[in-house]
Amino acid sequence: MASTLLLVVVFVFDLIAFALAVAAEQRRTTAKVAQGATYNYCVYDKDIATGLGVGSFVFLFASQALIMVASRCLCCGKALRPSGSRSCAIALFITCWVCFVIAESCLLGASVTNAYHTRYTVELEKPISCEKVRKGVFAAGAAFVVLTGILSEIYYVSYSKANDGQGTYSRDTGITMGNL
Repeated sequence: MASTLLLVVVFVFDLIAFALAVAAEQRRTTAKVAQGATYNYCVYDKDIATGLGVGSFVFLFASQALIMVASRCLCCGKALRPSGSRSCAIALFITCWVCFVIAESCLLGASVTNAYHTRYTVELEKPISCEKVRKGVFAAGAAFVVLTGILSEIYYVSYSKANDGQGTYSRDTGITMGNL
């Protein structure tokens, strides 16, 4: 049977990760071109979104780690009972990991890009490019956080259903080496 406490803790972690990712999207660093005496340079505002993105990354990672430890990452431990729940758990396991990798990539990539501030100057006549995160990268991470949260909880419930009950097969399945 699925642990209700684990499901609640994972839901809270995923909710916090989602909220931090949305907040990071709202607080992305912006840049303005400023003019010096003979050169142009970029001026960035506060860098809050990087911390929010990394926080979201950590909470999503913790959530995934809890689910995988509780289910023994599907590959360790005793074999699951043959059923529809086992098939569903396997499919959800793969899908959950794909969504997790995409969410973590979006959050980490956006946080690194947001933290990068160009530190060069150019002459007044030349145009300058101020690096900043594209709009929607943290939001894509937030969307995949939600998807990962939903899939990981359904995976854990399916895994628990397939793990409950009798042994995998009650009859002898091996080749016996008896007298011929």
